[in-house]
Amino acid sequence: MYSVNVPVPSAVARLAGDLSRELPAARARERGTHTLVCKRLGDGTGDGSYHRLEARVREAVSGTPPFRARVTGVEQFATAVTDPSPVVYLAVESPGLVALHERLCDAFDPVADLEGDDYVPHVTIARGGSPERAAALCETDVDPVEWTVTELSVRSARHDRSVTTVSLPA
Repeated sequence: MYSVNVPVPSAVARLAGDLSRELPAARARERGTHTLVCKRLGDGTGDGSYHRLEARVREAVSGTPPFRARVTGVEQFATAVTDPSPVVYLAVESPGLVALHERLCDAFDPVADLEGDDYVPHVTIARGGSPERAAALCETDVDPVEWTVTELSVRSARHDRSVTTVSLPA
């Protein structure tokens, strides 16, 4: 499985890491693995190769200018679509990101219950653990973190790493 992701600044990763300490029974993201998923892409084999998938991504994001993103608070998915629940996350506000997600959904089929109208931009803090502690953490006030997105990465879930980047404007 591949995905188009927005790299997050160190301030966002640090905030997520610090907040995860409040959820000791949950599975926190490891340092250096915090990202913001823009669109899941599939495994690349339906188009013949990863290289064709990458070309389709570059075509779909062509002309995309840099855009602003902003962490606005701590929220949760009480019941996750996949994997353990609850999922506590940093909520991200970004009209540019949502517009890019919609463009990518036109080029790649949306994943049911996760994408399209169901897309919620977020940076995962932790999964599972105590629902009560998750709810309490969602009451935490955080200072907003704002940044300009100037590049995207295509990540491989299988290898848990970025396999290519696309600079904006694309």
